[in-house]
Amino acid sequence: MEKTLQPNDIHNQTLVQHVHPQNWKNKTPSLPYHLVVIGAGTAGLVTAAGAAGLGARVALVERNLMGGDCLNVGCVPSKALIASGRIARTLNAASEWGITSAATSATANFGEVMQRMRRLRAEISPHDSADRFAALGVDVFLGNASFRNERTIQVESDQHGSATLSFHKAVIATGARAAVPDIPGIQDVPFLTNENLFELTNRPDQLAIIGGGPIGCEMAQAFSQLGTDVTLFQRSERILPRDDIDAANVVLRRMEQDGVQVRLRCSINRVELSDSGRIRLHVSTASQNSVCEASHLLVATGRTPNLNGLNLEAASVVYSSAGLTVDAYARTSNHRIFAAGDVCSSWQFTHAADFQARAVIQNALFAIGPLGRKRTDRLLIPRTTYTSPELASIGLSADQADSQGISHVVLQQDFSGVDRAILDGDTDGFVKVILDPKSGQILGATVVGSDAGNLISELTLAMQNKLTIAQVGNTIHPYPTTADAIRKLGDQWNRKRLTPQNQRLLALLLRWNVGR
Repeated sequence: MEKTLQPNDIHNQTLVQHVHPQNWKNKTPSLPYHLVVIGAGTAGLVTAAGAAGLGARVALVERNLMGGDCLNVGCVPSKALIASGRIARTLNAASEWGITSAATSATANFGEVMQRMRRLRAEISPHDSADRFAALGVDVFLGNASFRNERTIQVESDQHGSATLSFHKAVIATGARAAVPDIPGIQDVPFLTNENLFELTNRPDQLAIIGGGPIGCEMAQAFSQLGTDVTLFQRSERILPRDDIDAANVVLRRMEQDGVQVRLRCSINRVELSDSGRIRLHVSTASQNSVCEASHLLVATGRTPNLNGLNLEAASVVYSSAGLTVDAYARTSNHRIFAAGDVCSSWQFTHAADFQARAVIQNALFAIGPLGRKRTDRLLIPRTTYTSPELASIGLSADQADSQGISHVVLQQDFSGVDRAILDGDTDGFVKVILDPKSGQILGATVVGSDAGNLISELTLAMQNKLTIAQVGNTIHPYPTTADAIRKLGDQWNRKRLTPQNQRLLALLLRWNVGR
């Protein structure tokens, strides 16, 4: 089923014309393809473009909108909304920086905020367009793909024309969609997910959000900053449970300062519509039951892989509710068929899908047996939650090191001790590193702060190249920058290594040099 975006304004019309043009006609292929890619999200686009650029004959099949979740209903629209929310918060707090204006507060025009998002999304969309990929040498097919057998894929579309694609190798990159929890009554209310949230044109009065992961926290804070009364419900005792607890608590405090009501350790027992048409949530905790009403409900409780309609049994491809089963080289049970991205990976990030796809190109088309193969199960993948402050991490946390019995030391530099953060008036947060106690090699890191998503890249580069924190600290950083927090960790490590024996040796050297 082909999705249309709402509202049907000039910006969404432009987007659709790029990523699912109505007048597109599928080709009738005469030769088998070296590679057929199913799914035109990040993993599929990178695979198709890369393989075609290296001389392969490539077909790319998409049933919905090219660009996948990231462009259409994920990274791109959400970050546009977050940017507007941050501006609103900054304007309302301008007096803290000595700035005053005639207005007592900034008010977000939600309709214009969403129009800006749609305009920018449309401006970005040519990069993922059917025309661009056709120009790269990729045969683009719009329609539903399903396997007929282990070497053939059928594409069906009443609008664009059907086609039969024979292949030497194939890649499944169909991504994932929002998972909806099994809550009584949930299917009887008009709930939102990331797939239709960005179709809103009027600001919700009250927004209830189920789920305290990255999507739930990002949208809770952004909508609150834009003027919505937001309540977030989280089943566990903390938000962002995959992240460092100290860092997650920094984010929690700021979310609450921004007006988000966060209710932890609670369950949603039932959802229903009230007589007035509002959404009513029946909530329970260990001590009490309560009822919460909201004008809108956002479900942000994880993702489920897109496998429906592929007829994987015909291709002898093994799968489960968690997604496709792949080996360390991204091969499915049919070794002619590979997979990349959210459909097979627990790392459901655009940048993870990108680098998995790069490995798949090598493994599917250019490796000879074990020669030249690239593993996809050992990629060093950073992650960032784009709240204010941002929370980014890489590698092991202290809790993970403890649970795995890995010897380590922890160093932390608070931004309250970093001059640039003080001058910017943005001292919430810290940089924390997990180190090998002997070598100082970085085993993991967490950054929570206004620029965490950028700062984590320096630590990722250090880990990728097995640099020690001392080597990072000995690298000159410009002053004043927030990245100086990372350099200061190198200083901390050097002071920690200054043992009594080393101090005695330095004292001897000092006396010898002074006495000359």
